[in-house]
Amino acid sequence: MVHEPGLFEGGVVNGVPAWSGPRTAIVTGGGRGIGLAVSRRLCLEGASVAIFERDGDLAAAAAEEIAGEGGRVVAYEVDVADRQAVDEAVAATRQELGPATILVNNAGISPFKKFREITREELEQVFAVNVYGTIDCCQAVLGDMVTAGWGRIVNIASSSAQTGSVLQTHYSASKGAVIAFTRSLARELGSKGITVNAVPPSFIDTPSLQQAEESGFLGSGVEVLLQSMPIRRVGQPDDIAAAVAYLCRDDAGFVTGQVLGVNGGRVIG
Repeated sequence: MVHEPGLFEGGVVNGVPAWSGPRTAIVTGGGRGIGLAVSRRLCLEGASVAIFERDGDLAAAAAEEIAGEGGRVVAYEVDVADRQAVDEAVAATRQELGPATILVNNAGISPFKKFREITREELEQVFAVNVYGTIDCCQAVLGDMVTAGWGRIVNIASSSAQTGSVLQTHYSASKGAVIAFTRSLARELGSKGITVNAVPPSFIDTPSLQQAEESGFLGSGVEVLLQSMPIRRVGQPDDIAAAVAYLCRDDAGFVTGQVLGVNGGRVIG
């Protein structure tokens, strides 16, 4: 079901349209946390949004919430590690909302485990979602972007890829691969009017962060870790959504292959 626009009659940023025409966006992992904030923000700026989420009930609830605020949104149950499911959802998005020319690869898993105890199966699961899922989603939408001569791809990485993270060698390695993939794809697609950028968050107030702290995976806790950061607060999903929205606009057309850290200064440079 497509929820038609209401309150979200947006698309204007500082008096300037965010895009030169209607845009359709896909946000993977769009049912909660950062993904939900990105989905809402892109709707606010005038895009139609397809939420891809492994948990179908979560996807439907997120779409209903955004639709209640006036956004034009659809929801699909999609495991990005399943290429067939990705292709089918992209085709359904094209049918209901139009070709997707904005893709935000946010879906990911971030397990904690000692390096020596990580099994090959666990390693492959992390890479299947975080790396192969990102690559597959890009391939699935690329044809529509090339046809349009315009596209925006934003890959959500992690500051753990830049600093390393205890008990997360597999996760950090996967997000490092996302950053390298982003830079390489940007070089390949720039001449086609498609930009590709990455946003690596640090400590963002999401269910995943809360669960990690409750499980004791963050040492003395987030508040202690924040003391080493210039901006001593936990980030909010809206902080990431704002950066993603900028990278998706027309006026970010000269920005590609960049890693825009939204991390409170945890990583500088």
